Amino acid sequence: MDAYIDERLCEEVRKYLRLFNSSMKEYKDVSMGCVGKTTLVKKVCDAVISSGVSVSGFYTEEVRERGRRVGFDVVTLTGDRGRLSRLSAESAAGGREYRVGQYAVDLQSFESLALPLFRNMCEGSKRVFVIDEIGKMELFSQAFIRAVRQTLDGSSCSILGTIPVPKGKPLTLVEEVRSRQDVKIFMVTKENRDTIFDDIVSAVQECMK
Repeated sequence: MDAYIDERLCEEVRKYLRLFNSSMKEYKDVSMGCVGKTTLVKKVCDAVISSGVSVSGFYTEEVRERGRRVGFDVVTLTGDRGRLSRLSAESAAGGREYRVGQYAVDLQSFESLALPLFRNMCEGSKRVFVIDEIGKMELFSQAFIRAVRQTLDGSSCSILGTIPVPKGKPLTLVEEVRSRQDVKIFMVTKENRDTIFDDIVSAVQECMK
């Protein structure tokens, strides 16, 4: 089992809380990949959209061929799709290749789809921005790291996103997120993933009041 998949077997649901004014909060939610982390994120998005909230951003989705996982794509909330990684047995002959386990990361494809979402993000208390996820593959991009930091520190949007639990060498940005004083953690399991959905939706809605 490669390091990336192993890491995704145990993840947390976290929430960012940043004071924009006395009633403004930002939430960062993270769930366990093995129990439907991205599915939970999408369900939360559907719920807040149905309540009239504007949602933008991206989530990460498995790509399968004949039942076999061959990589991951980045998918925007408007349905645009770009390659994040694919299985690759050999390193590139020339130039730098970004790899996580058996996956080669397509950094150009990821940045071309994800970075404009940050630049075009609309501000406001009634908006949610999704970052799924802040993980090893995405963190090869220095521009992505800068965009995430700027968004967490300066945006008035509520933020729904995912990060991995600590494993192996610490990821600097992930640890920054984890150590923020305005963070609350939700642990998601197969047993509570349905009931915790309501808690997360309620928390996101509360932060936008």
